Amino acid sequence: MTINDMEFIQQASKRICGNLDARTMLTDIRKYLENFMPAESVDLNTYEPESQSLRNIASASCYSETPLCYPARLSKEAVIFVETGNYGPVVSIIDRSKMQPVAKHLELKAKQHPLCFLLLHLKIAEKRLGELVISAQGQDLFSEEHAHLLELLHDPFAIAIANILKHQGVLRLQKKLSDDYHYLANELRQISGAEIIGEEHGLKPVMEKVRQVAPLDSHVLLLGETGVGKEVIANAIHYSSQRHSGPLIKVNCGALPESLVDSELFGHEKGAYTGAGTTRRGRFERAHGGTIFLDEIGDLPLSAQTRLLRVIQDKTIERVGGSDPIKVDIRIISATHRDLQQMVLDKSFREDLWFRLNVFPITIPPLRHRKIDIPDLVNYFVSKKCREMGIRVHPTISSIQIKKLVDHDWPGNVRELENSVERALIRALAGPSNEGIIFDDVSRPPQQSKPLSPNLEQEVPTLDEVIRNHIENVLLLCNNRIDGPNGAACRLDVNASTLRHRMSKLGITFGKRRKATEN
Repeated sequence: MTINDMEFIQQASKRICGNLDARTMLTDIRKYLENFMPAESVDLNTYEPESQSLRNIASASCYSETPLCYPARLSKEAVIFVETGNYGPVVSIIDRSKMQPVAKHLELKAKQHPLCFLLLHLKIAEKRLGELVISAQGQDLFSEEHAHLLELLHDPFAIAIANILKHQGVLRLQKKLSDDYHYLANELRQISGAEIIGEEHGLKPVMEKVRQVAPLDSHVLLLGETGVGKEVIANAIHYSSQRHSGPLIKVNCGALPESLVDSELFGHEKGAYTGAGTTRRGRFERAHGGTIFLDEIGDLPLSAQTRLLRVIQDKTIERVGGSDPIKVDIRIISATHRDLQQMVLDKSFREDLWFRLNVFPITIPPLRHRKIDIPDLVNYFVSKKCREMGIRVHPTISSIQIKKLVDHDWPGNVRELENSVERALIRALAGPSNEGIIFDDVSRPPQQSKPLSPNLEQEVPTLDEVIRNHIENVLLLCNNRIDGPNGAACRLDVNASTLRHRMSKLGITFGKRRKATEN
């Protein structure tokens, strides 16, 4: 088959540069080259100096598999030949009568004999990329005309191998990042608490609603007091949904500065404002394919509420300083401890956004309404805190102490209980080893000040009485300790000797006398 050079280059280049999959590309170009030369097998190789071997990028053959064996660890003679780079012409015709070291090594390891080769040495800007090896079974099968045609394809092949190597590097990084993402997502899931205490008791109605809505893409609104565990329920919804392999992006709307809300949520383009040196994706864009958890949604400014409404309606966002809409596929879980309906009446929350978010509301009960869960929660927090603090032997908790906790109203809910457990553990470490955990601060709730009335002489305490009560409460919190980082003097930010002098003046006992009084 005869063809002019330009048409040959054009037709071959379409096949060489038309696919980033190296095997598919070599298969197409081998079938095309067969019309002009005996191209039984085509191999694309690169040399790896660390292992002194040829690594095969891809192969294509008219046989069931290529006759050459890879990876091919080269002989000393072949290594010197490759690393010196004295190849001669761009294309080498190699038969048995003038077998060069690399070809000789390849033929010795080949599954078929004899072989002759047509080698195309690939370079870009004097940087060696690798070789294209065309082989056929027999002797003296390649001519100068074959070498001329192959030499015409040096630039397309060099560009192709450079792109393929970069593409393979990107794929390796993508796989590594994907593995890292799944590993970190699993770690974060464990840290954030996949276990839900009270699932079969106090939170049973809540978990029934979670199981109903989790498989769907409906938006969820979590309602409840501060500290009841809204984030834990949001985790449960996401990881029980079909989006569990996607990202879960958490945003505390109340912690975002009003001037940066739009940038944080929707991202910004480079130069959108002073300090925007690079383009940045926002939280919604990062949540694409997964879930975004908007905690304290009631604290979102009205301007951001308007943009959030558009995200829900059109499923698109626009970065600050940008004009192109960006499609996002997300599920929104929002949460608040505030009365959104009252905020709608007060015109501080958009009514249309309220209706959009309130698709499936779930109210999480406060801890005082599910006291049956307190013993399990305490045991869970003790194990968790002991693990975090490196405590190998868990201190015991008596039934009397558990009853104290159950009888308490817990205005701070689960978060307050967790803090109380940690505080009691710290005190237990400083006390006798067999004393166990004691919750003294829970048994005596803080005194509430009475409202002033006209009869001031009878109901207003003196300044000394207020100071005395305050010191007594702090001593109780510090387990009667005055000195040290956990002592009352440190808590009150005074010198220990100053505090003792004040206590003596106010008639507050301390040291052995105080312990004797308590006993």
